Amino acid sequence: MTDTIHLGLIGDNIGKSLSPRLHGLAAAQNKRTVVYDRLIPAERGVDFDTLFDTIAAGDYRGVNVTYPYKERAARRVRIDDPLVRAIGAVNTVLFDEGGPHGFNTDYSGFIAAYRRVRGDTPLGPVLMIGAGGVGKAIAFALIALGLQEIRIVDRDLARATALADALKAERPDLIIRIGSDATGLAAGARGLVNGTPVGMIGYDGTPLERTAMKGAAWVFDAVYTPLETQFLRDAVAEGLQAISGYELFIGQGVDAWRIFTGLPVDEQRLRKALDGGENSAV
Repeated sequence: MTDTIHLGLIGDNIGKSLSPRLHGLAAAQNKRTVVYDRLIPAERGVDFDTLFDTIAAGDYRGVNVTYPYKERAARRVRIDDPLVRAIGAVNTVLFDEGGPHGFNTDYSGFIAAYRRVRGDTPLGPVLMIGAGGVGKAIAFALIALGLQEIRIVDRDLARATALADALKAERPDLIIRIGSDATGLAAGARGLVNGTPVGMIGYDGTPLERTAMKGAAWVFDAVYTPLETQFLRDAVAEGLQAISGYELFIGQGVDAWRIFTGLPVDEQRLRKALDGGENSAV
């Protein structure tokens, strides 16, 4: 591998993504340089598949993939891990001799985020809002954390049903309810998860009203730009323990860096640098 590593991020509304900085800091720890491009199909006047083909033919070592392209990316890559094939979405693509290869570090990143904040505390019944790419990864991560019951909410009931079927194949005894009304399925849930872009810059609002949060114990928002969403503010005001999308961002980014490069990263130094505690990770 050369000293300069070419990476990128494919997605919409990614102008304020911290991914370029995260990978730049990880590279600095290893005395390497990263060129990290923001790759927005609409800005380049092409669709996702055309852009992906261009990237695959270039000198990129790998790319991160974010909303709304994770499921489309899964159809363009070789996936060796049967769990990632079951998820049906990838957020990390490695271009190597046998590539492109697809990975899902949202899955591993959420597990790390939950354990960092809540340790081994039981999940309880979980309301999952959004059955798209990140929602799928988080749902499978919840199974790994001991999930017993999940309520899946999506405006597209066919997509919610498909996720329910995939989860049942992995865990036949899992209790699953699906619907399109988050408020109706929130009653009795201990965990509340936003796996939609609602709350992200450009997608204002909240996926669940504060009044529907009563009785829950914890909340997770996959959105991290902005770091503090209305969803999280309402949850904290109701006394819920919050896991921010920033935790997932760190976890998935660290795992993606290792996939891209095989190089180590000191996560604590990385966090300190990202938070502005130092000028670089060197």
